[in-house]
Amino acid sequence: MNILGLNYFFHDSTASILQDGKLLIAIEEERLTRRKHTVEFPTRSARRCLDVVGMSPADIDAIAVSIRPSENAPSKIVHGLRRPREGRRFLGLELSAYRARNAGLMKWYHATWPDEQRRPRIHFIPHHLCHAPGSFLMSPYDDAALLSIDGSGEWASAWFGKGDGRKIERYSETYFPHSLGSFYEAVTEFCGFRTNYDEGKTMGLAAYGDPNVFYGVVKNMVRVKDDLSFELDLSYFDHQYWGASRCSPKFRETFGRPRKEGEPFEDHHHNAAAAFQRVLEESALDLCRQLKKRSKAKHLVIGGGVALNSVMNGRLVRESGFQDLYVMPAAGDNGTGIGASSYLYHSELGHPRSFVHNDPYVGTSYSDAQIKRALDEAKLRPERVEDPAGIAAEIIHQGMILGWFQGRMEIGPRSLGNRSILADPTRPEMKDKLNAEVKHREPFRPFAPSVIVEKRSEYFQIEVEDPFMLKVCYVRPEKRAALPAITHVDGTARLQTVHKDVNPLYHRLISELGQRNGIPVVLNTSFNVMGEPIVESPLDAIRCFYSTGIDALIVGNYLLKK
Repeated sequence: MNILGLNYFFHDSTASILQDGKLLIAIEEERLTRRKHTVEFPTRSARRCLDVVGMSPADIDAIAVSIRPSENAPSKIVHGLRRPREGRRFLGLELSAYRARNAGLMKWYHATWPDEQRRPRIHFIPHHLCHAPGSFLMSPYDDAALLSIDGSGEWASAWFGKGDGRKIERYSETYFPHSLGSFYEAVTEFCGFRTNYDEGKTMGLAAYGDPNVFYGVVKNMVRVKDDLSFELDLSYFDHQYWGASRCSPKFRETFGRPRKEGEPFEDHHHNAAAAFQRVLEESALDLCRQLKKRSKAKHLVIGGGVALNSVMNGRLVRESGFQDLYVMPAAGDNGTGIGASSYLYHSELGHPRSFVHNDPYVGTSYSDAQIKRALDEAKLRPERVEDPAGIAAEIIHQGMILGWFQGRMEIGPRSLGNRSILADPTRPEMKDKLNAEVKHREPFRPFAPSVIVEKRSEYFQIEVEDPFMLKVCYVRPEKRAALPAITHVDGTARLQTVHKDVNPLYHRLISELGQRNGIPVVLNTSFNVMGEPIVESPLDAIRCFYSTGIDALIVGNYLLKK
């Protein structure tokens, strides 16, 4: 059975195909349109998915989309009617969004399957079932506690439950406007970043602040109750009716003048970010400890946009009582089409589980001939190399910055060794050099390490694997001086552990680098510049290479140097 999974209603539009429960391909629309976090209907990515796996629309048996627009509709209406002035705007925006997104779906659907008798059925799956429950059904666990947490889906902002085999049990839900995602969006806006876009910057900035300055007031903004629910003090927020700002006047009176984009950061911005980060972590810990007690599960599956907060995830691993947690590589809305397909196939249609999503490399790939054609069209004269991993390790060891383009593209916001910019983590100047000359981004932003899984505990304080770079851990104190370019100001790192059987070429590159400098760790950042999506094609890689301070580029078996 072939299921086309779509996220089209929220940001990060994505298409994917499951065949008999196995994920064949998933592509984010932004990679093809080159518009980051796009909300466009995933027409291009759906077409590309079919082309790559050799299917036509006639081969699709069902379509799973990651929203049920009618879900909780009465609650939205009641919410809008409580304050007629703001509610009129709120309900108008809700209705117009539904009409626009539904029109996009129907236009594509009718154009793709013009014969009404041969159209696959569209299955609308509630949004939060597409996060943690959908991820669980592809996780390595037979049973697990489930937590889905984001800004909001149809109306829910958090979902708590348990998975056992194919069975999904819901314990409780928390509903908008009480949302930890919106809570964190407010401080993201306050710090001068874009909401639903730059929350990772807020997480990185938090390490530079003193959380104790604002901790008391921020702690009192969130009340975690003992029934797996929470409430916000909404007097500090202005997201309740889709206003222009997330922060109320009271928020600004409490924390000071918000930063505008491009302005320098002041202490109160650092300190606010630090306090909100700590309270988010503590609230999630409290909820997960309750979930552990109720579910009696050994493992946790977490999904939703908030699940991309890897600092929070690191604390959940260390302190929640669960042995480990699974976060799929596209834990935000970009993964919900995959989750919708998984939930439809296993929970609604009753098929047994047989696939584990432990390989993030599920996107497009390019043959040597296609790569050579792109290089020829750009009138470039590359060197062909037979040992790209060994050559790459030597380039990095010499202190150069390398663009690395290999195999199938990753799904999710992290480059995991196939569409990456790589550098030597032992060089103290490398962090500032990369931020200024390559990424063109804020100087406080940290960089992540990739380590071969066999050596993770030698350099990092972590006892579990982290193949998707979503669990921040501490660099061992005695190793921090040797790894200055990937050790954040608070001694942490957003680690990726690399398995030889999942990505043998990248594993070999890191091992080769270790043979040269004694440390089998490489600095790994996404192959893009700030504001652009990760590169998808050889042409994208060539453009990024020649418009930045990258020193060398290896695309497949072809090497370019400046």
